[in-house]
Amino acid sequence: MRKRMYLIPTGCILFILYFTVFGERGLLRIYHLSNERDQIRQKVGVVRDENEKLKREIEALKSDRRYLESIARKDFGLVRPNEIVYQFPTTTDRPEAKPQQPVSTAVGAKR
Repeated sequence: MRKRMYLIPTGCILFILYFTVFGERGLLRIYHLSNERDQIRQKVGVVRDENEKLKREIEALKSDRRYLESIARKDFGLVRPNEIVYQFPTTTDRPEAKPQQPVSTAVGAKR
């Protein structure tokens, strides 16, 4: 009789404890949601920084003629009248250096 008296409250406590930890609104779920919230906050910070950068670039495109000119020159290859553009090949455009054959330095052998 005494054992039953302890089993019923213990069972109830275990039942409540199980749902407190593993339930839909349990401690594990709260922990996972907290981690997810932190990751989302980080992403929001990155997106805000990128948004601010893009706003500054829009303002520069609207008002800064030098910035607009540099974009036109770099992206579209535009030049001013009477301006000469020199283009140099990049290191990736250069053909691979071929190893040279050893050159014989013998000067006219006598027979």
